[in-house]
Amino acid sequence: MTQLHHKPHRPIRSYVLRQGRMTEGQQRAFDELWPRYGLNLGAERLKLYQLFGNHNPVTLEIGFGNGEALNLMAAEHPEQNFLGIEVHRPGVGHLMIKLAEQQSHNVKILQTDAMELLRRHLDVASLCRILLYFPDPWHKRKHHKRRIVQAEFAELAYQTLGPGGLLHMATDWQDYAKQMMAVLSGHPGFINQAGSGKFSPRPESRPLTKFEQRGERLGHGVWDLLFERKGL
Repeated sequence: MTQLHHKPHRPIRSYVLRQGRMTEGQQRAFDELWPRYGLNLGAERLKLYQLFGNHNPVTLEIGFGNGEALNLMAAEHPEQNFLGIEVHRPGVGHLMIKLAEQQSHNVKILQTDAMELLRRHLDVASLCRILLYFPDPWHKRKHHKRRIVQAEFAELAYQTLGPGGLLHMATDWQDYAKQMMAVLSGHPGFINQAGSGKFSPRPESRPLTKFEQRGERLGHGVWDLLFERKGL
């Protein structure tokens, strides 16, 4: 009797690798600066206080692009720690160069799947903020299943944020903004800081990047959503 061999289930990814070409400086940053700023995940959970050498609050930014916003936040808030995720190597290299220039010691970088990090590698209530700025909108309807903001993401954010912690999302796709609103409004563990069903004005804590400034000149809208994790 012939046995059927099924391929193992592959999780849906919310990103694709568009590596692009790295500059010589970005490659040199990987060679020289990755040991200082980079993290390689093992099987164990991350002990953030050990990684940063202190118990300062930790912010996670998912998909930091070229690191413009993360670099600014790290410089302005040395009393906080920042964990950044980005799978595209040129952006990671660019950020490490900027961090080294300003001698930042409060940033660690991961090149991994954000969902895997949230599922397996962060302790409960270990973060004070999760930032998701301009994630891939996967604008075609057949690709909406790839969007990171789904019910599982909301639940994992709830688990990894401490009481009073903040999930801050921003997008320039109105359709995605509506999906974000529906998903987070449907989770009983979060409160919309702007009020039920309402979007927030951009808070000063989110730097205005060149990407967004260019969009504003072109007349693009931006929607911010700030959801606070309820207390125990």
